[in-house]
Amino acid sequence: MRLDKFLADMQLGSRKEVKSYIKKGLVQVNQVTVKQDKFQVKPETDEIFFDGEKIGYQQFFYYMLNKPAGVISATRDTQHKTVMDFLQKPDFRPDLFPVGRLDKDTEGFVLLSNDGNLAHRLLAPKKHVEKEYFAKVEGIVSQADVTAFAKGLLLDKGELALPGELTILKVDEENETSEISLIIHEGKFHQVKRMVQAVGKKVVYLRRDRIGSVRLDKALSLGEYRPLTDEELAVLSKS
Repeated sequence: MRLDKFLADMQLGSRKEVKSYIKKGLVQVNQVTVKQDKFQVKPETDEIFFDGEKIGYQQFFYYMLNKPAGVISATRDTQHKTVMDFLQKPDFRPDLFPVGRLDKDTEGFVLLSNDGNLAHRLLAPKKHVEKEYFAKVEGIVSQADVTAFAKGLLLDKGELALPGELTILKVDEENETSEISLIIHEGKFHQVKRMVQAVGKKVVYLRRDRIGSVRLDKALSLGEYRPLTDEELAVLSKS
């Protein structure tokens, strides 16, 4: 890898800026000052210092964000706040993106990463990676609904949703509301809302609590994020 690319990837400046740092003699590779931006380095084995500080190399980044409602799952938008807007320096990187989408009015777990291969594995329909949601619903959810979800549902516009695992958490018969947990294995547009609508009810609050085997950290307030732990990344990669 070129030395200037290495430094730019590690957020030490733009390619133009790091080229200037290199020419000024601020960079050492294996204790030798290097002034050529095209100098080839081995990130895994070379010791690289910038202005006296050792710079480790990390290719991929993974963050768990607790997305608030009103925020869209996109890298940029001219009208709405995006999930990327919560990242602070030095965590923000232009190559990060949300892995999959979460509806604007839905809260919960969004994975931010620059690992395209992992994103593909998590989103590929053939992988059937589980996503778990908590929802508050207008209407009384019944065991008949549980059975219907388990068989798969015909959605609006004739689209078929794969079977989902519906669990009734709470029913308020007086106010005719319910709280449910739902596990699905695909990511159709507004899928949870449309599945609930297919059995004659309406979602009034929705939160994603889990992707694969990784649960949303309850210590994260809305709008907060943190890196995935090594253990979380390992189990997510196996999902």
